[in-house]
Parts: sequence; C-alpha cells; structure tokens
Amino acid sequence: MAAIYNKNAPLWPNKDEYFFRDRDIQRIRQTGPRCVSTTLAMLAGKSPEDFQGRMNTQDPYSWSEVLQPYGMKLAYCTADVRKLKFYMNELVGMDDLFTLSYYTTLNPEAILGDPNNEGWITGSHIVILHRDKIIDPATGTATQAIEHHCNNYHTKRIFRIVPNDYVRGL
Repeated sequence: MAAIYNKNAPLWPNKDEYFFRDRDIQRIRQTGPRCVSTTLAMLAGKSPEDFQGRMNTQDPYSWSEVLQPYGMKLAYCTADVRKLKFYMNELVGMDDLFTLSYYTTLNPEAILGDPNNEGWITGSHIVILHRDKIIDPATGTATQAIEHHCNNYHTKRIFRIVPNDYVRGL
C-alpha cells in the first residue's frame, strides 16, 4: 500500500470561529529592537514596558503566559517556512486577530544555516494581522495585508489570538 501524504493543511480547522475581530488595537511604534513587547502591548492595550523583562522574546509560550491576564492567549496555526504571501489570502479570509512572525532575510540559506557561536541564526520580526490590516510595530502604522512587505518574507510563526479559556492554545 502506498503512503498518502498531505501537501499542506489549513491554518485553522474551523473557518466560522471569530474571537477578537472587533478588538480595538491602538497602534504603537516600537523603540529599539522591541517588536515582541510592542506587539503584546498592542494586543493587551498596555505599554511595551509592561512586557519587557516578563517574557523571553524567543519563546512564544512565555508570550502567551503574559497575555492571559488580559483574557487572551496564542494558538499555533499550522504553517511552514513558505513566504507569508502564500498564507495571506487564507488569513485575511478568517477576518480575525493573528500575529505573524517572519525572518527578515530574503536568503533561504541564512534561515536554514547553522547558528553562530552565540546561537544567532538570523533576524526576525513580528506584526499583528487584524482582519485585513497589518499593524507593524516597527512603523506604528496599519497597511493593507496584501500590500505589506512581510508577504515577501519566509514565515517563522503564525498564531491566532484566542480567549484564554479556549481549548486550543499555548
């Protein structure tokens, strides 16, 4: 019997679920290399300083933990390293609230390379997708999702923002 392989999977199994589509996101421009704390602050309606030093910028589980007092957590979306443009229509079609992380190099060899002596591989960035807009902490602006430059970069992580009592999530 031949093995059957799936070529891909939907980002989220239930297309009829909406959690935070009507959330009011106040845009904040990050100061220095603080995209994670600034993104979490925008999601929670707080200040980036409320999150700095309370989570590990490379550990999404810790991000989810610091969001829980604000009634939300992160839920992993099935994704791989393909460019975000290959996910964007599906994401916008879900019409809800997500974080999108992507590598900031266009060189796939750098993404797949070995870390240096300090453990560094390559840079990355995180933005918010709210309905059909990307809210970018680097600029503090909102852009149509299909027009944002993140579409050209390789995916690192995609999380849906869900209520902290939702069955799925970190």
